[in-house]
Amino acid sequence: MSVEIIAEHVNPLLGRKDAKLIVHHEGTGTPDRLAVRKIASDHFKTQQDKVYVRSVRTRTGGSSAVCQVEVYSDSKLAEKIVPSYVKNRNLPPGQRVSRKKGAEEEKAAPAAPKPAAPEKKAEPAKQVPAKESKPAPAKESKPAPAETKPPGKPESKPAAKPAAKPDPKPKA
Repeated sequence: MSVEIIAEHVNPLLGRKDAKLIVHHEGTGTPDRLAVRKIASDHFKTQQDKVYVRSVRTRTGGSSAVCQVEVYSDSKLAEKIVPSYVKNRNLPPGQRVSRKKGAEEEKAAPAAPKPAAPEKKAEPAKQVPAKESKPAPAKESKPAPAETKPPGKPESKPAAKPAAKPDPKPKA
């Protein structure tokens, strides 16, 4: 793999050098962040803990990756400035902390290991004779509301409405 520097910018306020690299990787897949970090630290002649890879992009079917790299002058300064998700991405896969795993490990770490409980001997299960019974009636989730009709009133249909009266004045 060969490296070509496209752009380099020194940022004295943040104490770092921002660089845009092209990593040529003919015949192999896109290099991972660890490989790009190693290549950049070798190129800039600095330690790997001062180099952070922000992005690695390859065009479909391409054999070169465009990488954004930050090279810090001091590793302590880098620890303060670089966001934790970027630090996490630049770690080897075995050392990375995912959101779910991180929360689980923090909970599991403070808890003391429990002593092993003595094993109990398994007792044979007792057989209960089957009883013949009727199936239980279906339970209703809500009781039916009580009827609110007044008692003693006969049920009858309402009387038919009288036929409509014709208009006394004809319409013109």
